[in-house]
Amino acid sequence: MKIPKSFNPLIAGIAASLIIGTLSFLSFETSTGFWLIFSFGSTTLIVLVFYESEFAQPPNILFGHLLGITIGILFNEFLGISFITLGLSVGCTVTLMMYLKIIHPPAAANPLIALFADVSTSYIVFPVLVGSIVIIFLSVLINKYILSRPYPKKWF
Repeated sequence: MKIPKSFNPLIAGIAASLIIGTLSFLSFETSTGFWLIFSFGSTTLIVLVFYESEFAQPPNILFGHLLGITIGILFNEFLGISFITLGLSVGCTVTLMMYLKIIHPPAAANPLIALFADVSTSYIVFPVLVGSIVIIFLSVLINKYILSRPYPKKWF
């Protein structure tokens, strides 16, 4: 069934609620750990609204988030939080995303999350790695099978 274009914003909103609601449910109602970070809200918008963009593709989502959180944890571990490390960690993330061609704008916030929340290396797996995989999985299902969109344009 083809959904009329006029319903796309409504469907995207419902789908965003489903994706973030799923990650929230897994965070609060299971004993597996925390599955959600603030930057996932923006990631969800990108995969549902700008699904054709390079930023919305699975490699960019996964590796962008992993890169951003790793840089933030390294800055926090070795230099601590300051106005200098906050700026430099985001700058390093942006630079490396560009060189590695894994640009994902929401993930540029991950170093800030790591520094302000003082997270450990286990945060790379839960919530960042696992949460990113859930977003990719659900966005493929929603875009391809509910909205009949050609997503993703590229895989890993």
